Amino acid sequence: MNGKLLVLCSVGFLVSTGCVSSGTHDQTLAELDQARKASEKTKADFDMFKKESSTKISALEADKSKLSNDLLESQGASAQLKRDLNETQTNLDSTLASRSALENDARKIRTETTGMERSNESLQRERNQLQVQLNNLQHDYNATSQELENKLKAEQDTVASLQRDKDLLIARATGISDELAKAQKHMGELETDAARAKDLDRQLSDLQKRTGDLEGQANRAKDLEQRLSQRDLEVGRLTQGGEALTAEKDALAAEKARLEKERAAKEEEIQRLTKTQEDLTKSLQSQIDKGDIKIKQVRDRLTINMVEKVLFNSGQAQVKPEGLKVLKQVADVLKDVHDKEIRIEGHTDNVRIGGKLKEKFPTNWELSTARATNVVRYFIEQGGVRAENFEAVGFADTRPVADNASEEGRTENRRIEIVLFPKDLSTIAGDIKP
Repeated sequence: MNGKLLVLCSVGFLVSTGCVSSGTHDQTLAELDQARKASEKTKADFDMFKKESSTKISALEADKSKLSNDLLESQGASAQLKRDLNETQTNLDSTLASRSALENDARKIRTETTGMERSNESLQRERNQLQVQLNNLQHDYNATSQELENKLKAEQDTVASLQRDKDLLIARATGISDELAKAQKHMGELETDAARAKDLDRQLSDLQKRTGDLEGQANRAKDLEQRLSQRDLEVGRLTQGGEALTAEKDALAAEKARLEKERAAKEEEIQRLTKTQEDLTKSLQSQIDKGDIKIKQVRDRLTINMVEKVLFNSGQAQVKPEGLKVLKQVADVLKDVHDKEIRIEGHTDNVRIGGKLKEKFPTNWELSTARATNVVRYFIEQGGVRAENFEAVGFADTRPVADNASEEGRTENRRIEIVLFPKDLSTIAGDIKP
């Protein structure tokens, strides 16, 4: 277009100045042709520059899209890392809850006095389950730590890759800036192409804006590095938690050993009590066969139940001669028992004391207590059993073993019970009711 304008201007000039010679006309046409060719070459150069600039802008847009995808992937990885840390915290809370449950089970063991064998088997299963849980937790912790380390390394590699991309984009932007400076200089020389130069200025502004966006992405990459540093601190805290779990595991192992030792001692105690029960059964077999004496053992507790007629006459608290012989047989066995408390319990039916006997025993309380006390005195003074092992208790008619509505029931309720139980029973299981 510029070439055409130049030709028209030249023709107009010639027309306005009048006729010229043929040589001058030919020279003018040659100059006009050269000007046209120069104009066409300038246009071709500018079109090539425009095409190159468009290609470079497209490449920058592709780089921007790739960088955005990389940042989204980094954010997704960070979110997954946060979920993994929350899951680890949940596992730690579960472990603390398991520990609390174990402590409750231990307290229950100290309060149980019956069904000890089943309790020990249950405790063993719980210990095994706890050991499995601890092993699983240790395995999960190791796996989680390794996974966190791998993810941390991947995040660091991502940050390094983003940094390299940033440097490359900055370098590209610098090169483009240099090329744009050259283009601006070239456009300054092309005064007739001012409109095209203005368009290139807008393109330069867009490129500068994209460069600013790249710098913002670099800042976000720096923020990601800071978050990764915080993840390192979190991994350190998890490592400390693992050490605490190891210490807890050692404490549980020590508690297990202590309970095993206590269980073995309890079994030995029960075996000794079983031997005592066998000796008493052998010594009192004739009375047991008659149904006058009953011997019952439940784990570490042994009860000898003697009906009234074995030891006392009706309404009397003094042990009759036949009863002394029975007590002698029992004393011969009890004097070798040193690890038990021996409680002598007096029991009556619910028939009130009347007549002259009431002057001596106003109620069944006095009668039951006097009978228990006299049995204790015989064991100590005549049987050779140590006094510190004994206690005498009167329960009157408050703990019947049969219905007082029948004579047979009342006969069963009028009795002396000799109860053997561990000396440390009060600290292991509390007070036991017969």
